[in-house]
Amino acid sequence: MTARSFILPDPETQPAFYADVPPKRFLAWIIDTVLIAILCALVLPFTAFTGIFFFPFLMLVVGFIYRVLTLAGGSATWGMRLVGLEFRAQTGERFDLGAAILHTLGYSISWAVPLLQFVSIILMLVSRRKQGLTDHFMGSVAINRSARF
Repeated sequence: MTARSFILPDPETQPAFYADVPPKRFLAWIIDTVLIAILCALVLPFTAFTGIFFFPFLMLVVGFIYRVLTLAGGSATWGMRLVGLEFRAQTGERFDLGAAILHTLGYSISWAVPLLQFVSIILMLVSRRKQGLTDHFMGSVAINRSARF
């Protein structure tokens, strides 16, 4: 462990880190989806408006890029930043580019397979650290930013 490494907060002794994380993640998801739709609408003219015929695919691609860049740049999407959340890797550090790509890929796969997304939502509601399916695989957590290490 490097000098910059942290230990993830314990939900029993530091519950403030995990308080209200599932509803905040849902609100952040709504905000991010609206922002991605706006970005897609801005991109649409550059496709000579043919993007309207493959708009769901455009949303997927733009959303993937948006999530990777925002997670790599601050360990949180813009929606997450607005609601005061951020991701931390298993080491407690912020996401780097590799973690951002892996998390976004896991998120995308979960949405492609509705059963996985359902399992992910249930895990966020019942697990000690409020982790989704991808978080469980990566060992990452979404925590409240206002509560600092």
